[in-house]
Amino acid sequence: MSITDSPLSQPETDESTNLPTEGVDPQRLPLPEATQPLKILWQYVIVLSTVHLIALLAFLPFSFGYLFTWSGLILAVLGHFVFGMMGITIGYHRLLTHRGFHCPKWLEHGLAILGMCNLQDSPARWVAIHRMHHQHSDHQPDPHTPLANFLWGHVGWVVCRHRDLDRTSHYERYVRDLLRDPFYLRLERRGGWFFVFVAHAVLISLMGALFGFAVSGGIAAEAVRYSYSWFVWAVAVRTVFVLHGTWAVNSLSHVFGYRNYETRDNSRNNWLVALISHGEGWHNNHHAQPRAASHGHHWYEFDMSWRVIQFLEWVGLATDVVRPKTEQVADVEKES
Repeated sequence: MSITDSPLSQPETDESTNLPTEGVDPQRLPLPEATQPLKILWQYVIVLSTVHLIALLAFLPFSFGYLFTWSGLILAVLGHFVFGMMGITIGYHRLLTHRGFHCPKWLEHGLAILGMCNLQDSPARWVAIHRMHHQHSDHQPDPHTPLANFLWGHVGWVVCRHRDLDRTSHYERYVRDLLRDPFYLRLERRGGWFFVFVAHAVLISLMGALFGFAVSGGIAAEAVRYSYSWFVWAVAVRTVFVLHGTWAVNSLSHVFGYRNYETRDNSRNNWLVALISHGEGWHNNHHAQPRAASHGHHWYEFDMSWRVIQFLEWVGLATDVVRPKTEQVADVEKES
């Protein structure tokens, strides 16, 4: 019998974090009860495997020469900022999940659309999962704690059924504020968010064909090559990189790094994750003050997403921006 389905005695806990210290391996907390018995969501496995395999084509010797274009690579990098940072980090996370600032509805919806172009589910389901994570962080009901096991915290939770998160009616209680908006409610129906991802992939591929046709002087074969290149680099490679950057926040930033604050979970500040996720890796800071739109609390904890939010505030597009509590940050600086 594995630890995930065996009865457990009450373990001793660390009073500062409420995390088990004895009686259970800290890397083997039971999986969330709502995931038992484990059921693989094959539609997620197929889609995620497909986009990973397509991204791999960019680096294989037999396909690299044909698929590589400088424009495709540049768009992949730019897409990491436009779709990853603006869509996920700023849009899905700091705006929709925690309401770290407010902005006009047209901008909020625009950021949500950018977020859907990263293959990370609908805005409402993403927000529900993340709010549940904060409610139960690094305890058994947490949907994706790496204390169950590292692979689970990184990607296993994505491809396994969770009874509280498999239908909108089940996670609606976490996102009632979002679902009052017809825009988000429509995206929950028949996988509407997924068609946004497909539409953006098709649009980028068509733009690649037009670009290739133009720069080659009207050569059809080059139009096709650029279309493939942009699809592989600007869609697949960029999507995979953003996916793993987001997943690393859930896994690496709850295992490796330093802590500025004593929180009830195992959240850590991880510079590598912060680098690839535009500031999300300052995760212990975030768990200490979840609503704060700034995650970097020291001068050396650079948070590019916060700089963008500051710019939006400066031009009048972001209001009610929540800043870290200065007295709590000052206490940390005195101790460091």
